[in-house]
Amino acid sequence: MQKSIVVRNITKKYKLYSGTKERFLDLLTPKSFGEDFYALRNVSFDVEKGDILGLIGTNGSGKSTLSSIMAGIVPETSGTIEINGQTSLIAISSGLKNDLTGRDNIELKLLMLGFDKYEIDELEPEIIEFSELDKFIDQPVKSYSSGMKSRLGFAISVNIDPDILIIDEALSVGDRAFAEKSLNKMMEFKEKGKTMIFVSHSLGQMRKFCEKILWLEFGTVREHGSVNEVIDNYENYLNDWKKMSKREKEAYKQQVIANSISEN
Repeated sequence: MQKSIVVRNITKKYKLYSGTKERFLDLLTPKSFGEDFYALRNVSFDVEKGDILGLIGTNGSGKSTLSSIMAGIVPETSGTIEINGQTSLIAISSGLKNDLTGRDNIELKLLMLGFDKYEIDELEPEIIEFSELDKFIDQPVKSYSSGMKSRLGFAISVNIDPDILIIDEALSVGDRAFAEKSLNKMMEFKEKGKTMIFVSHSLGQMRKFCEKILWLEFGTVREHGSVNEVIDNYENYLNDWKKMSKREKEAYKQQVIANSISEN
């Protein structure tokens, strides 16, 4: 089968600084300042065309970083990623300009994607109707709630009909009715054979919607496989994780990181 996404040994490193002075010294002097933080370490996997891949993991596991790299928003530090098709990331307020109105954001986003004025005039009413923002569409996005931002981002993304849809916790805010409407739209995409990456803390949604699961643990791949098997293992892991003390969790985390370094 044709591959939509091929990820090989992706690593993403950030620098953590104790203050502005340390940040400037790191930029201006040859000496290294700040602490290296690895959001991802040597992550590799394939996504076949038409796959619905769920990303799971506890907070800080690297799911959003990986989503942003696949969407072309954040560059990887090392490794390679091959994307075959147009991607669209749906995340809370992702890519929205706070000082612009909702309508202006729609037009700007479509212009950046290469749509002409005629196409924008055709798509704009559909996007506004799907978002259900009504009179708020002409208000600045900075006045929107997180749920309203998510609605706008979702409405734009699904109506431009991308090849690869990346949904990062976009259904975790807002009302249940809109979340259900959004899931139905995603089901339409699924029936069309679109490739989708789905990030959610709702394991129920994962079981219902996804076909494969990638489990990230502290920036590394813990498991990649069938939905029920990986989620069952993850739920057992969560039960054990909740019982650990803060010190035990930190020791376990450092062991996972150490093992990933030694394996590579």
